[in-house]
Amino acid sequence: MLQGLTQIGLTLIILIAIAPILGNYMARVYMGERTILDPAIKPVEQLIYKAGNIRGVDSMTGWQYARSLLYSNVAMGIFVFLIFMLQGVLPLNPTSLSAPTWDTALHTTISFLTNTDQQHYSGETTYSYLSQLTLGFLMFTSAATGLAVGIAFIRGLTGRPLGNFYIDLIQSITRILLPLSLIIALLLLISGVPETLAGPEVATTLEGGRQVIARGPVAHFESIKQLGENGGGFFAINSAHPFENPNPFTNLLETLAMVSIPAALIHTYGKFANNKKQGWLIFWMVFIIYVVLIGTAAIGEYQGNPQVNNLLGSVQPNLEGKEVRFGWSQTALWAVTTTGTMCGAVNGMHDSLMPPAGFATLSNLFLQIVWGGQGTGTAYLFIYLILSVFLTGLMVGRTPEFLGRKIEKQEIVLASVVLLVHPIAVLIPGAITLAFTDSLSGISNPGFHGISQVMYEYASAAANNGSGFEGLGDSQPAATGLWWNLSTCFSLLLGRYVPIFALLLLADSMTNKQLVPETTGTLRTDSILFTSVTAGVIIILGALTFFPVLALGPIAEGFEISSAKLEPAPITAPPLATPSPFTTPLATPSPLVTPTPEATTPKATPTPPPQ
Repeated sequence: MLQGLTQIGLTLIILIAIAPILGNYMARVYMGERTILDPAIKPVEQLIYKAGNIRGVDSMTGWQYARSLLYSNVAMGIFVFLIFMLQGVLPLNPTSLSAPTWDTALHTTISFLTNTDQQHYSGETTYSYLSQLTLGFLMFTSAATGLAVGIAFIRGLTGRPLGNFYIDLIQSITRILLPLSLIIALLLLISGVPETLAGPEVATTLEGGRQVIARGPVAHFESIKQLGENGGGFFAINSAHPFENPNPFTNLLETLAMVSIPAALIHTYGKFANNKKQGWLIFWMVFIIYVVLIGTAAIGEYQGNPQVNNLLGSVQPNLEGKEVRFGWSQTALWAVTTTGTMCGAVNGMHDSLMPPAGFATLSNLFLQIVWGGQGTGTAYLFIYLILSVFLTGLMVGRTPEFLGRKIEKQEIVLASVVLLVHPIAVLIPGAITLAFTDSLSGISNPGFHGISQVMYEYASAAANNGSGFEGLGDSQPAATGLWWNLSTCFSLLLGRYVPIFALLLLADSMTNKQLVPETTGTLRTDSILFTSVTAGVIIILGALTFFPVLALGPIAEGFEISSAKLEPAPITAPPLATPSPFTTPLATPSPLVTPTPEATTPKATPTPPPQ
């Protein structure tokens, strides 16, 4: 246990060290200050601006920013959908894959366009190299879109013009995502992650069989997948695959990659607001919630299944669905990090997590602020800050103010829209699916865990996360594949674009407000007391909204597992004749050998003749 907790602790220490450095760098980028990459990047950006007729002096209103975002996303979505539907006749298709079904192509397009990357398919057997490279294009643009929204919102809160969407989009790619992803890709390549356009490798097994080993341009795909909080895997089993995540070093690198930008953005806000103290206070608030959830998941996985422990007579970690090269600790850390950052990549099977870890991952999807999505998660966090200011202002009978600007009806309405859209996108389709379980859900686990499976899928879609408990019949040609593809598209679109529009309008409203002079009665938002109040508001408004789902899912499942009594079934086996010195009675059959029916069916004990 000590080794696992030490690994988790070292990862968290590295995160604390790099977050302010990256946060200050991003602040310099978005504030137009000089950076180390200017000599190399600025000429390229000027060419892009000139080709696109983009003028840096043009700052947009909230509606203009939102419309530009929507138009660009629609254009990119149509382009990618056509690539998918025509992949059978397009190049870079070494295995001659045909086009996927229209609903799979539509779901994949919307999923990657919204930075969700929810996958109802197996990457290596569904999409060609060209299609996967196109998905890599969306990984950059969707992450940059989220960053642009987050920065525009921070500008609005601090009284600055919102900026130009196209400039923010391009700078997010050229100055942040592309340079960092190149470094990460090179490190992954050195560590054993493949990067090739060659077709699958065919190998001869030890038994003389033929094995086809899928490969492809994985290293660059994996880097932006983690850094951009995308999470969509090149292979079906995502970062549990040895070609995506081969060893503990790559696991550490990928964990830090997916959490670095959202953690750093809080420090970016501190520099924009010229109040680094508040930035650190907010950082520590989120960090403490993050550590508590990691501890909940890690302890649950270390203690294992109580029914299995009773059978074994000792406490054994839960290693079901985990890669032994990562173990219980790194799987628990990854699970909380990937659902907290809305990355969605997995290095183990979330469906096999114990109820405490299931509780932690679902809580992350419901809160969306630990650390939240790429850019948008930071904006959601400040929605809770605005609501905290409003509630505390009501308590003391003062007009609430945030950063010297009054919080009035319009801001509260828009903040409420941001918070209410998520439960609508999760609970309504989830309730419909559970009401018609036999025909729509495709649940593989009955009881409380089945409820968690369904609600996790919609929470993951609405939160733009993309991970899943799996075990659902959510991919073609399953009978329920069409329903899952279309119903999650509803959650994907609603959970992405409605909050973004509300955030931009709220930021536009704040930037146009008059600055109110600070007095002795002004509520200080850079204090431990106010930060603690904000944490309470997050728990009350965020967690309790979905508490019935948690109670019927992981909490009930945990009580069920801990209270059930495991009674081993009686086993009747024929006595061994003459034991061989080379025979072990309890030996486990080799997984490479398929037992014959005679070997797996117990022989009946002959009935003695009547006396």
